[in-house]
Amino acid sequence: MCRWLAYIGGPILLGDLIIKPKHNLIDQSLHANSVRVPTNGDGFGIGWYDNQPFPGLFRSIRPAWNDPNLIDLANHIESHSFLAHIRAASLAPIQETNCHPFRYKNWLFVHNGQITRFELLKQELLAMISPKYFGNILGSTDSEIMFHLALTLGLEENVPMAIEKMVRVVESLSKEKGTAESLWMTLGISDGQNLWGFKYGSDGIAPTLFISPGLDDLQRMNPDIEEKFGDFAVCLVSEPIGLYTEIWQPVPENSKVVVFNKKIEVSSFMP
Repeated sequence: MCRWLAYIGGPILLGDLIIKPKHNLIDQSLHANSVRVPTNGDGFGIGWYDNQPFPGLFRSIRPAWNDPNLIDLANHIESHSFLAHIRAASLAPIQETNCHPFRYKNWLFVHNGQITRFELLKQELLAMISPKYFGNILGSTDSEIMFHLALTLGLEENVPMAIEKMVRVVESLSKEKGTAESLWMTLGISDGQNLWGFKYGSDGIAPTLFISPGLDDLQRMNPDIEEKFGDFAVCLVSEPIGLYTEIWQPVPENSKVVVFNKKIEVSSFMP
């Protein structure tokens, strides 16, 4: 399984969360707390928002722990919202276009999980994607198809509804092919101003996802950057980072997280 991090709040250096905290994302690329896949060395990516119309994107097939360009960029780029991802490849090959985040205009998307027997569904799922978005597909992962299928189903207008529809489509098609439990995922999605997180498994058991504690605790966990978060900040992670990892809040199974207008809402997600 992969690992990802999503942040929205006061402008900070990317490295303030990706590099500085204890058990940061780069450390997790070598030593994740996953019995199944402890190493995520099949590439990485960062997407960040600044004063440009669309987010910046840097992706590489090198392991996150062994790319000096990542260290240099993360210590120089400042952003109020960014998504970072380290990849453990499954069926899709190791290439830059298969690294997350995936981008469409002002949207960024990261995924941890899989579609079971994706090879049996790929052709039909691709055929469902609108020509408006089809040309934006550059890789071959199930993650990228999930993103563009959700775009086709209205993600730009209503994120939770589009993700619900996407899940229904995947599960329905999987059942037609003889697979009852087909989808496991955590998703991080942003338009630069808002942040959405999803945790869902067809069998009710999804990959891990955590929300940072309150602002005071978030600052206490990261004393080197405590003055930069502003009056509101939240971080979603596949695996807790920083000091006192035990105070991160686990997202319940089959739930969605919506960060909007400096408020955090967690609710059921049962497509």
